[in-house]
Amino acid sequence: MQGSLRVRGAVAGDADLLAQWALAMAWETEHRRLDAETVLAGVTAGIADPAKARYFVAMREVPVAGRELIAEPVGMLMLTTEWSDWRCGHWWWIQSVYVPPQHRRGGVFRALYAHVEQLARGAGDVVGLRLYVEANNAVAQRTYAALGMADAGYRILEASLGG
Repeated sequence: MQGSLRVRGAVAGDADLLAQWALAMAWETEHRRLDAETVLAGVTAGIADPAKARYFVAMREVPVAGRELIAEPVGMLMLTTEWSDWRCGHWWWIQSVYVPPQHRRGGVFRALYAHVEQLARGAGDVVGLRLYVEANNAVAQRTYAALGMADAGYRILEASLGG
């Protein structure tokens, strides 16, 4: 894939695209059809309130007509936090990772991860990065392992409260 990658924080104008990508991710990974209005409301709320979530967008600069560069969004990542009393610091959870198929295997997730890791190292109170991955998603698991992530030995359990 041509062009350099940069990562920026999401802004309100990104909400529609990020919601579309979240819907696509839910279908690809879990074969779930989510309510588009709810997802858009969730993304919009997350972008507006960093206490809920922080979204990052990977942008690829591509030449147009051989001269001018435009920045095209090519992937996203959502970040949430969890306090650890055991470590007196925060775990940063990487969630809602999505790279459209035509942009995969081009370093997009690596760029997003590197950006978040750099922010975490500079924050001073972050003890590590975590994410969850579908048990059968071997491709994603290999990608995460190549970045130094390892199985933490936990299983994710949930009790849905509706909504």
